[in-house]
Amino acid sequence: MRMMAQDAWRRLGDSRVARLATATSSGRPQVVPITFVVDADRIFTAVDAKPKTTRDLQRVRNVRKNPRVAVLADHYDDDWSSLWWVRADGTASVIDDPRAMEAPIRLLAGRYPQYQDQPPGGPVIAIEVDHVTGWAAS
Repeated sequence: MRMMAQDAWRRLGDSRVARLATATSSGRPQVVPITFVVDADRIFTAVDAKPKTTRDLQRVRNVRKNPRVAVLADHYDDDWSSLWWVRADGTASVIDDPRAMEAPIRLLAGRYPQYQDQPPGGPVIAIEVDHVTGWAAS
């Protein structure tokens, strides 16, 4: 059953992990799991200190070339009456100025205890959501 926007935003905001969908410059889709925070009609995610070979991740390069993205959060259960998903579509930008990253990183650290001791170094991907939709089994 289609979800009301208010319920979709609530479920998205309560989710601990989501998937960020971007596209490479050749149009090839890329989907990766992200930690994130919702702030009004924006979503923030950041490159953190988990092991990576570079901070210039493919998702960051994708956003710089094609800012149209989607974020998907969902809940699966063997009891299919409790299934749901929420998708937020929007336009992303990359924030790499340390001062501009402070507020989103503070929000992320408030949401994830792991970031309190080791905050993400960035860059931050900021998504201005222009459409949110969702579905729930009940």
